Amino acid sequence: MSDTPVKQQNTAAYYMQAVISFGVAGTAVAIGVYQLEASAWVRAFLAISVLYLTTSAFTLAKVIRDRQEAGQIHSRVDQARLEKLLAEHDPFQKL
Repeated sequence: MSDTPVKQQNTAAYYMQAVISFGVAGTAVAIGVYQLEASAWVRAFLAISVLYLTTSAFTLAKVIRDRQEAGQIHSRVDQARLEKLLAEHDPFQKL
């Protein structure tokens, strides 16, 4: 009676869609910043801001994933302890 969650794997098509989507979005932003009718300093500031936002988003996603995985591991340890206690328990044992 194990309720361990099944680890979901992404398909190759889903992975490629995510990679292509990220590439298209990055390219679109780069072209937009480059074509912007503003001084070089303004375009450079926007480009650095986009890079900072992108790296922050990756870091946030990693932190959220790590916290979720840590919670799952803790939950599995608690589940194993409970199963061990239930397996060792004899309800007909005289106290």
